Amino acid sequence: MRHKPLHEQVIVITGASSGIGLATARMAAKRGARVVLAARSGDVLAEVAAELGPRAAYVVADVGRREDVQAIADEARASFGGFDTWVNVAGLTVYGPLSEIDYADHERLIQTNLWGTVNGSLVAVEELRKHGGALINVGSVASDLAFPFQGLYATSKHAVKGFTDTLRMELIAEGAPVSVTLVKPASIDTPLPNRARNYMDREPTLPPPIYPPAEVANAILHAAVHPQRDIFVGGGGKMFVMGKEFVPGAYDELAPAIIALQKRSEAPRNPTGALHAPVDAGKERGDAPIYVMRTSAYTRATLHPLTTTAIAVGLAATAALVLGSQRAKRQL
Repeated sequence: MRHKPLHEQVIVITGASSGIGLATARMAAKRGARVVLAARSGDVLAEVAAELGPRAAYVVADVGRREDVQAIADEARASFGGFDTWVNVAGLTVYGPLSEIDYADHERLIQTNLWGTVNGSLVAVEELRKHGGALINVGSVASDLAFPFQGLYATSKHAVKGFTDTLRMELIAEGAPVSVTLVKPASIDTPLPNRARNYMDREPTLPPPIYPPAEVANAILHAAVHPQRDIFVGGGGKMFVMGKEFVPGAYDELAPAIIALQKRSEAPRNPTGALHAPVDAGKERGDAPIYVMRTSAYTRATLHPLTTTAIAVGLAATAALVLGSQRAKRQL
């Protein structure tokens, strides 16, 4: 399935006031698309829309509320006659042991991360069924991996994966001209940790390796034209997922190290974060205390099928040679 060129598309982006959503909005507009921006931070959205010019519209919306999400679709129709791609980016996180987190914080995270994606997907598909297009959900490597001290975040992203996969299958069964892509970023240098609800005794951060948000934005916009089922952003994340599949017990034993890697040395700055109210929006990048990769060669390669096939064949050949060598040694 192929879709319109990007410069002919209208793209809806939730979570567009910071991080991956903001980077995607700017990149899409730069490449000629018209964009409909949605987030809770109206003042930031107004500034971004003014920056992008007449090709941008915005809606103040809480994606956890179905009526707000419907208003996003209504605005896309009113401003640009509809939309071709819908991107669900909005997401929050909470740092701390599961047993110490207030129920209201658990509930708010699930309402945004899971129900926000469900609401956006179902509203989007209702429109896209009519003329075709792309639905792109931003999950995480946490869709496949558990992260201690971000337990509900991992739970929500596992659920997003299950929902996205199921919706894709149902659309295939009915023959709908809608592609469904799940993008799974590794650690990305966005303000997500800075805006998190934090129960830890230290300021939170992300485990390495860390990649720039532009890598995710590029993958999202690629999928808007050339759909792929899943896209991992960051070879490091893909490596951990593969390792966990082979030796899940060994991954579990990494829990103390993973917890330590999510803590900076300094005291918490704003433990309340943006979970229940928008704060500190308007930034694409965070302030990662370690080196941030410039690009992901792995992700760039996977966006091109021929290159991906060559890599897969090479890996398979290498594995066959290694296994054959080991087998020969045992026979000797």
